[in-house]
Amino acid sequence: MHDLNGTTVTQEDAVAGTPATPTKAAIAKEDAAAAAKARRGKLFADLAPLIGLAVLAVAFVLAGTSAGTNMGYAVETLVNQSVIVIIIATGAIFIFAMGSFDISLGASTLVAAMVAGLVHNATGNLWLMLGASVLAAVTASLISATLAAVFNLPVFVTTVAMLSVLGAVAAALVQTTGGAQIRIDRSFAREYDTLTVKIIVAVAFLALCVFLFNYTRLGRVEKLMGGNPVTARLTGVSMKLTAIAAFAIAGLGVGLGAFLTALRTPTLTVTSASDIGMNILVAMVFGGMVISGGPRSRIYAAIIGGISMALLNQTMSIMLQGMAGGAGIAQMVRAVLFLAVVWLAASGFRTKVLPR
Repeated sequence: MHDLNGTTVTQEDAVAGTPATPTKAAIAKEDAAAAAKARRGKLFADLAPLIGLAVLAVAFVLAGTSAGTNMGYAVETLVNQSVIVIIIATGAIFIFAMGSFDISLGASTLVAAMVAGLVHNATGNLWLMLGASVLAAVTASLISATLAAVFNLPVFVTTVAMLSVLGAVAAALVQTTGGAQIRIDRSFAREYDTLTVKIIVAVAFLALCVFLFNYTRLGRVEKLMGGNPVTARLTGVSMKLTAIAAFAIAGLGVGLGAFLTALRTPTLTVTSASDIGMNILVAMVFGGMVISGGPRSRIYAAIIGGISMALLNQTMSIMLQGMAGGAGIAQMVRAVLFLAVVWLAASGFRTKVLPR
């Protein structure tokens, strides 16, 4: 005898009115269906950033062609806009993979760029300028990590405090010049502000980060900490040392990005690089990075997201050129797309089966 769902029911159960127990075959079928749904959701979440990138690339080409834009110059601008965000976001992934959150990246970039500018003005040496930028950024990152480790505070709290501190430091650095800005010789900046220099810096740093994140214990431990910090602690992982290492790598990325920022914008004020922090966060989400961290963290999210952000900005600039309120419309479009990407990324994992 069978019930309406096709489950086998004995005569005694039917008479007594007791609920039927699902057979092993029915349970296995339900598990297989749930697993298949989970795989489809994961595949969709993984492919969504790439699909979005392809759509934005097509929109960029169509908008630029129809508007008669010089596409060669537009592509160069695209690289200039995306490379700094990609570098800093790639380093920041080491922090976000642990489930932590750093909102002081923009302020740290500004301070490191100002230090680089001051060192160049004092020495005129490119390598000292680069070293000073990296040292300043790594120092700021390590201060945040150390404060969190020593006082056992959430990383988010320490980065909020560092945001205010770094803002004050930037104001103090500007005042050392006796004016409201730090200027770097434009001929020097123009000499090294080239696509070749940017690509070399980006490729070298990205190769280092891919190796550390995907092929070393550090990357595996960080994803474990983001996915299950209790398990990570019980397996003997040093949470504090891992956090310090992650912040050091992120600081290296900030230092390199600040160096390129100083070359790109040789006149630095306290408002320079003010939007980098938010651009980094949006770029990582666009690229498919899970803000909660864990095993779903992907190092390539920074690359996909950085290029997607630049494509979106360029496309919106072309389409809204000369339109009143164009900047506000572009901001709203970015906000809507940001929310859509977050929803799509989250919906891909709303299953009853744990991700494998």
